[in-house]
Amino acid sequence: MKNLFISIVLIFSFSLTYCQKSNFGIGIIVGDPTGISAKFWIGDNSAFDAAAAWDIAGGNDALLLHADYLKHNLDLVSVKKGQIPLYYGIGMRIILLNEIHVAARVPLGVSYIFDDIPIDSFLEIVPVLNILPSIQFDVDAAIGIRYYF
Repeated sequence: MKNLFISIVLIFSFSLTYCQKSNFGIGIIVGDPTGISAKFWIGDNSAFDAAAAWDIAGGNDALLLHADYLKHNLDLVSVKKGQIPLYYGIGMRIILLNEIHVAARVPLGVSYIFDDIPIDSFLEIVPVLNILPSIQFDVDAAIGIRYYF
């Protein structure tokens, strides 16, 4: 058991120092939706993000899935440590309830990318156009944090 604990500490320490610039992160998102969030960087300022979450604000236990393509502007806000990119994108949302709900998403957000540890945090507001089963306008908002492997 002691060797397992030491191995886990060593692996975690290694990942904190060596893997700071990894392209894939996973973490939590809290708000509307609340669940698990992932992000995969495909370039210096482009990424895909996705979430598997629950529609807590809707008052039901619906499963919510979303995926977005994001563009980041890393030059608008400068800080001494880390980076604060503003981002925008386009994506889709599917809610699995009694029937399938499909929507288009336009995420707008800001994140903080730490220099010394492989973590980012984010805040986003997402206008949503529900397409199926009926056309409606909605807004999602959430905060989150991800660890990059």
